[in-house]
Amino acid sequence: MGCGTSSATKDKKSEKALKAALVIQNWYRGYSARLKTRQRYALTIFQSIEYADEQGQLQLSNFFSFMLENYTNVPEKEPGLVTRLFGSSIQDKDRQDYLGLIEIPDSYCGPRLQFPLTFTDIDLLIEAFKQQQILHAYYVLEVLFETKKVLQQMPNFTHTNTSPSKEITICGDLHGKLDDLFLIFYKNGLPSVTNPYVFNGDFVDRGKNSMEILMILFVSFLVYPNDLHLNRGNHEDFMMNMRYGFTKEILHKYKLHGKKILQILEEVYTWLPIGTIIDNEVLVIHGGISESTDLNLLHRIERNKMRSVLMPPIPMDGDRAEKKNKLGTATVALGIRTSGSFSEQLTKQEWEQVIDILWSDPRGKRGCYPNTNRGGGCYFGPDITSKILNKYQLKMLVRSHECKPEGYEICHDGKVITVFSASNYYEEGSNRGAYIRMSSGTTPRFFQYQITKATCFRPLYQRVNAIESSAIRMLKERMISRKTDLIRAFQLQDRNKSGKLSMGQWAFSMENVLGLNLPWRSLSSHLVTTDKDGNIDYMSGFQDVHIQKPVKEVQSLIETVYRYRSDLQIIFNIIDSDHSGLISMEEFRSMWKLFKSHYSVHIDDSQFDELAERMDLNKDGSIDFNEFLKAFYVVHKFDQLNKSDTKLI
Repeated sequence: MGCGTSSATKDKKSEKALKAALVIQNWYRGYSARLKTRQRYALTIFQSIEYADEQGQLQLSNFFSFMLENYTNVPEKEPGLVTRLFGSSIQDKDRQDYLGLIEIPDSYCGPRLQFPLTFTDIDLLIEAFKQQQILHAYYVLEVLFETKKVLQQMPNFTHTNTSPSKEITICGDLHGKLDDLFLIFYKNGLPSVTNPYVFNGDFVDRGKNSMEILMILFVSFLVYPNDLHLNRGNHEDFMMNMRYGFTKEILHKYKLHGKKILQILEEVYTWLPIGTIIDNEVLVIHGGISESTDLNLLHRIERNKMRSVLMPPIPMDGDRAEKKNKLGTATVALGIRTSGSFSEQLTKQEWEQVIDILWSDPRGKRGCYPNTNRGGGCYFGPDITSKILNKYQLKMLVRSHECKPEGYEICHDGKVITVFSASNYYEEGSNRGAYIRMSSGTTPRFFQYQITKATCFRPLYQRVNAIESSAIRMLKERMISRKTDLIRAFQLQDRNKSGKLSMGQWAFSMENVLGLNLPWRSLSSHLVTTDKDGNIDYMSGFQDVHIQKPVKEVQSLIETVYRYRSDLQIIFNIIDSDHSGLISMEEFRSMWKLFKSHYSVHIDDSQFDELAERMDLNKDGSIDFNEFLKAFYVVHKFDQLNKSDTKLI
């Protein structure tokens, strides 16, 4: 009897232990799911703001057309400006004009390349960059000239074949993340005849090591031109580089010869192929397709005429002509003849075809419709994918262009794969990177990774909190840049002048002004205070953040300069052709008036004139605009980065 009692007791204990384990398991699953949801919400904020910035960048194309029409005597005053913006090619320059006066001093301790390049140089370069050494400008220019020379011999789409014993590796966006490239090569091996690669665009911008990535890829390409394939992305574009960091990186690392590097790099970009076709079955392009994608036409176009996606073709007949461009807005452009520089540009149809290839994104909805988030390209559904693949006897589309939490994503019944190779793209721990290995007749294999440094020792909930906090900071900066517009929208809803709105009214106003397509109701607890009745104090969203400004001016002017500071910096950098950082007071005022007119900015000229006078600190008639724009930044009164209770749900 004693044995029976003991056995029953053990069974009860086992049952309790099992129930406890199930309770813990269910709790942990729910906890993990909540963390994942919070992380997904944070990524949604990052992505919405990123796409809104890209939309603003693409809208600059309309401004430059407007500028050419309205900037008084621009062809006579600034022929170089016109050619740079709208010319499709610049004359070949003698290599000696760039390299002749550059000497490599004996004190230089960085890598020394030997031309013609060999596998040894790839290894040498990688080891030097791991030691954070800088490649001398002489070698950078040599590599750029040699790369351009080889690229000029290549077709618009490179064709390559695989076999069961020779797989090919496809990498997506790297965006200056050098550690990710090192990890890929560590896990997957260096490029070689037996280990071919496709790098699918967006090598540069955002990250701090774009130059190092570009040099490794270009040197590898020169050693293995038939086994390393480089596709152009939407960031292989000198105008995009001005906004997203690569231009600044070059000028910082190469203070003496940065201008020369930028000039040649602009040409190299134009010669990058726009796609790769593997085994006549798999199309690899950076962005996507549209219902009108014509691969036959894309094979024939002169790709070097596409200097920038921001510069659409303009009419050549000298007449005013209204056109609806791929960015979805009507523009009026004036054809200007300047020594034949405009005779070498893509047609409007060709330009739109390339825009679709570089900027489009897949969606689950059928059909093809404008890519309203990015402002360029289109969204294409599974029916469009099937239509285009069937038309050209292809089986699969591999593209990049979008950050994915797991580094890759499969959609459209397995016919479209997105691969993104920059881990921690938005923030430490925000996403994994991935690459694909495939060969003829086999299923693609995916390899994921994530560079971990400080974050690897922190619990998951702390990493998610850090990502959330960063996302909320960005969102609040977006709000403060539109403070006047938001308050006006709130007050229109607040008919009783109570200072409060319902959740629905507040969410409607936020979306109507900011246009970020975010779940405002879920985010409200992190942006504003709510009373016991569920009403929102809409001014509370601005209490802990303000724009630091170098001068005391009216609030609307400060907000406008902050909101458009990236656009203004690009415009002024375009005018500043010698990269001195200075432009004349007259040019500054003229460009502002055009900008204000085109963007419908309601600021009195006298206010901006007074601001311009204050910017000319030494009263020499020139303005250091980069330093001025840098002085406008957002101050967060309560920094929540270290708060552990920040949650998006």
